[in-house]
Amino acid sequence: MKKLSFFVLLLPFLAFAFVASPHQPPAKKIHWYTWDEMVLANAKNPKPIFVDVYTDWCGWCKKMDRSTFRDAKVVKILTDDFYAVKLDAEQRESILFQGTEFKYVGTNRQGHHELAAALLDGQMSFPTTVMLTPQYERIAISPGYKDAQTILKELEYVTSRAYEK
Repeated sequence: MKKLSFFVLLLPFLAFAFVASPHQPPAKKIHWYTWDEMVLANAKNPKPIFVDVYTDWCGWCKKMDRSTFRDAKVVKILTDDFYAVKLDAEQRESILFQGTEFKYVGTNRQGHHELAAALLDGQMSFPTTVMLTPQYERIAISPGYKDAQTILKELEYVTSRAYEK
């Protein structure tokens, strides 16, 4: 009987705790496009392009995914003002772009994707971000890990069109 009385007294407090806790909507995530999806979307509604060139084995790439690319300001800018593309520098699938087929080259143990090499001018370092105009002209190549504050400055450089001055 004591257990039942205790539970009956505890029930309103538990109910209040669940109702009173502020409900926070889940954080928005970046919509990552494939290269092909981005090309189609950019043809309809041109925007600058942000390319995250990464590999599966890159620890700093994973850290950026866990921290930088979850920052609310970074998510908002990349979602609203850019087409954000994830490009695995070692992906096996070919990409046809502007009449050129970019393929994986190399052996199973070592190799790279030709599009990644073209975007990075052959400097295969990961992570590296590349920013392009809507016409696919390169604005900047930025190698290395970046925290949210650093990447926000780079994104602002593009959205403000400072590169045109």
